[in-house]
This record gives sequence, C-alpha cells and structure tokens, in this order.
Amino acid sequence: MKKMMFLSELLERNEMKRALQDTGAGLESIRFAVSDNLDQLQQQIREAKEDLKYYGDPALYLHGPFLDLNPMSYDSAVRQVTMDRFNACYEAAVELGAEGVVYHSCMIPQIYFTEGWAERMAEFWNEFLEGKSGIPVRMENVLDREIHCFVEVAREVKHPDFGLCVDIGHAHCYSEYSVLEWVRQAGPFLGHVHIHDNNGVKDQHLGLGRGNLPYREILTELQRLPQSLTWTIEGQTLEDDCETAAILQQKCFP
Repeated sequence: MKKMMFLSELLERNEMKRALQDTGAGLESIRFAVSDNLDQLQQQIREAKEDLKYYGDPALYLHGPFLDLNPMSYDSAVRQVTMDRFNACYEAAVELGAEGVVYHSCMIPQIYFTEGWAERMAEFWNEFLEGKSGIPVRMENVLDREIHCFVEVAREVKHPDFGLCVDIGHAHCYSEYSVLEWVRQAGPFLGHVHIHDNNGVKDQHLGLGRGNLPYREILTELQRLPQSLTWTIEGQTLEDDCETAAILQQKCFP
C-alpha cells in the first residue's frame, strides 16, 4: 500500500473541510466508532457518502467502535456484541471503499491480567477475519502498558490483512516503555500510526511539538521500517492538524 496521511474527524465540519483541503490528507472517520450509529448502519453509510462529497472525496480510513466493548471478554455475550459491532464497522468499510479500519485493543490494565490476554485476543481476531480480505485491519494501543503482549497478538493472528497501529501519544502517556521502544518492538507488524503529542502525563491530542514527545527521533525510527505505513493525525484544532501535517510531509513524504 502506498503511503497515505489522514486526519481524524475531530474538528467541526467546516474546519474539517478546510484542514483536508489545506493538507491534501484523507479522512479517518469516527462516525462508525459510535455504537448508536451502528444501529442505523445503512443510513449512516449514506450520510458518510454525503460527507465525503462535501469534503471533496478524500481517501477514507475508518475508526472502529470501542466504548463498552472487549474482544477478549470472558463473558460470551460481551464478546459477541464486540464481534457484531466490529463486523458492522467492517461492513461500512467495504461499502465505502475504505483504505483500512483501526480498532482499539480495549485493554484495561487495572482489570485484566496480561497472562493469556494475547491468546484470547488472537482467537477473537482470527475468528473476526475469517472469510474477510482486502481491507487492512489494525489494532491500536490505548491504555496498554505492556508492549510484549500487544505485539504477541500480531504474531498469533494468522491473516495477511491484520497488523498493528501504534498510537504514539497513547504510548507516551500510558506506558512506562518509551515510544521508541514501542515502535521498535511493534515495527515488524506495524501498518498504521496515530500521531499526536502530550505532556507525558495525560492524553491531550496536541499537535507535534506542543508536548514533550521526542517526535523527531520517533519519525526517524518509523522511516527506517521497510514497509509502507498509513498515518493519521489526531489533533483537535485546525492549526495543530496543519502544522503536524507539514512536519510529516517534510520528514516522511519527501
């Protein structure tokens, strides 16, 4: 897959349009991350198509649902709801011609032990991906503290469309491991990257350079990977998106 840069749909509609036009980026839609929208899937797909026309028909990536969901749940009903919600988002990705879908790992360190977690996650993803092909599926770190079990999922999932998404902002504030270590260990399985900055204490979704993330070293490390990556900027202001896009275009898309 060729390198693509996306902007997360976190701005007001008119600002989102301007940011997409100014940066030439694609859109990572969060529409199908909202479970209520998945209850009206076909209507939401129609509305998404209208939004894409308004935005100038940018390339599309989808962010999957995550609230109250858990792929490795020991409760079979929770696991099934998670499967159903993830499948609905994937269906939207197929119909909309999305370049990929990113789903949270949904790991909650304060509740779940890491022992056995990767195995249960891999079972879920192998089942989810059975019979599917053509759309990359990426698992993203959020509250994840440990790298090894996150990467172990990718080792155990036997499907060519599956890979990892390292969110450098989340790794910076939620894990004791450095973001560089996240990139190095996840590197062989990495397909997508979420880009934003923070102060290392809480998730702030700032533009690069507005926190204390060592982003220059991180981007250099990412550039060393042999595979093509897709990138999503997750800023919360037009200025942050445009400034971060300029940094990526200079550093990663020469």
